[in-house]
Amino acid sequence: MLLKNKVGIILGVANADSIAWGCATHAHQEGAKIILSYLDNRIKPRIEPLAQTIHADVRELDVTSEKSVKDFFEYVKVEYGKVDFIIHSIAFANKEELRGKYVNTSRDGFTLALQISAFSLVEIARYAAEVMITGGSITTMSYMGSEKVVESYNVMGVAKAALEASVRYLAKDLGPQNIRVNAISAGPINTLAARGIGGFSKVLHIVKDKAPLRRNITIDDVGKTACFLASDYSSGITGEVIHVDAGFNIIGV
Repeated sequence: MLLKNKVGIILGVANADSIAWGCATHAHQEGAKIILSYLDNRIKPRIEPLAQTIHADVRELDVTSEKSVKDFFEYVKVEYGKVDFIIHSIAFANKEELRGKYVNTSRDGFTLALQISAFSLVEIARYAAEVMITGGSITTMSYMGSEKVVESYNVMGVAKAALEASVRYLAKDLGPQNIRVNAISAGPINTLAARGIGGFSKVLHIVKDKAPLRRNITIDDVGKTACFLASDYSSGITGEVIHVDAGFNIIGV
């Protein structure tokens, strides 16, 4: 029970196939009390039945609105007093930006992708620091497209690069409060969000053929690592990007 008596916020559950849900189910198994977020009333009916299976609380959160973020953490502060860990699995880019050439990225598309996929972590961390009164862990989700060119990943690769840089700066800022900030660079997983990327199925086949473990990873693989980072067993780790990708990132020619 790595997370027994801990309270955690998990952001970004879209359905039972999402990475955030893999994190939520494993955190529940490890003893944590979970708070999930949903974007709006269109998404809420999909999230509530999942939340019930792990006895999780559910609250609305729109990371494009500072008021929404503030209200979310005010609720958490009043109802729970403190938070021990946060798993941030929120990213978005318009579908048309994930096709063709990066050079054709629109100004509005770039701004939106960076705001939701990278800046949201910064704002979440700022408010989280107020409720992590005894320290804690913040973990976000990245992808190798931040480091190397992945066809059609485009502006999301740039957003993930900004996200990983933010992890390092946040780790430095929040370290004196004993708050650790890390990222998981997950291999490709057949999620709803990933299916919006052009040529995604091709990437899955390449990773399965070339990764040292000769398989694609699952949301369970990521969930287990996220629980480790949320637990006291990772007490000396901060500012890191940990690859959970069956070893694909180490392969060259």
